[in-house]
This record gives sequence, C-alpha cells and structure tokens, in this order.
Amino acid sequence: MSDLLLVRHGETEWSANGRHTGRTDVPLTARGVDEALSLAPFFRDRQPALVLTSPLGRAVATADLAGLAGGVSDPDLYEWDYGGYEGVTTAEIQRDRPGWSLWTDGVPPGDAEHPGESAAEVGARADRVLARAADVLREDRGNVVLVAHGHLLRVLTARYLGLPPQDGRLFLLRTGTFSVLSTEHGLPVIAGWNTSP
Repeated sequence: MSDLLLVRHGETEWSANGRHTGRTDVPLTARGVDEALSLAPFFRDRQPALVLTSPLGRAVATADLAGLAGGVSDPDLYEWDYGGYEGVTTAEIQRDRPGWSLWTDGVPPGDAEHPGESAAEVGARADRVLARAADVLREDRGNVVLVAHGHLLRVLTARYLGLPPQDGRLFLLRTGTFSVLSTEHGLPVIAGWNTSP
C-alpha cells in the first residue's frame, strides 16, 4: 500500500513567535520559503496520486515551493480554529489560566471569523480527510500528500493511529517538515516523523 505523506507549512512570523495561528492567513517568512524549497528534492522523484492542501496561503505556497503544485484545496485541512485565542501565545494565555493546555482545556469562542473548535471537532475533520485519502491509498496508485498545519496534522496522526484527537499532543511537529504514515502487517504506523531534508 502507498503512504500518506504529511507536510507542515514553512515558518510564518506567528509560528516563529508561538502565536496560535488558526484561520488568520499569515504569509511565509524568508526562512519559511527556504524551508518549503528544501522539501523539493524529497518530492522530485515521487509522483503522488493526490495532493490535498489547506486553503490557507501558507500551506498553498509551501506546496508550490516544494514542487507539489496543482494540489486540491480541502477545507477540512484548515488549522484548528483557536477562537478567542487566535494570535495569542500559550504563555499569555497561562497568565490568566495557569496550566492551560489546548489539548485538554480548549478555547473560548472568538468573533464571527474565529468561533473556535474543540479537539473532537478537529478530529472529525481529520477523519474526513483520512477517509478521502484511504480511498486513493487502497487503489495503490501512489502516495497521498497532505500540506497543512501543525495542530491539525498532529490530530490527524492520532486519528490515523486510532487514538483520540487529544493524543495529537504526543506528536511534536516543526515547520517545514515532512512525516510518513504507513502500514505494517495491515496496521497503521509512523514510518518517519518531523523530518527536515
């Protein structure tokens, strides 16, 4: 069976500063562009059967720079909607909510553009993406590549492994990296994680 390849977009100003960047469309920094370009050799000799990208510019730009142009925009690959914590760092949140964790405590609602999501809601989106990818992977026509965001891809990995969405907390994922989800003896496995070319 073919593999599911995950690409986290390159660095943005907000990711570099640790700000929760959900639906705000922050562009890649110069370093983020370099990170995306560094992925191109990995994909040069691979012909994926399907490339799905988040609709946000930082993911689309990363896909293009990595040589994965022509991907299909998938709204289920949007980053976690952080609601009232959009643009806020964990340290800033923990001043008012000591010990706060996105994974267990969630987010407060924000404005109309940032209503917020629970881990379960992000998990449901990840499950839909995995179902679409599974249809292609079963046919063994080639790999499926997902170009998206840190927290969403971490939740998606947990769901791929049969874990609850909150267990995405176990999978650190840096910008401009790729990971490989595969199978061994018919069971889901991580074949490569958080790899920089």
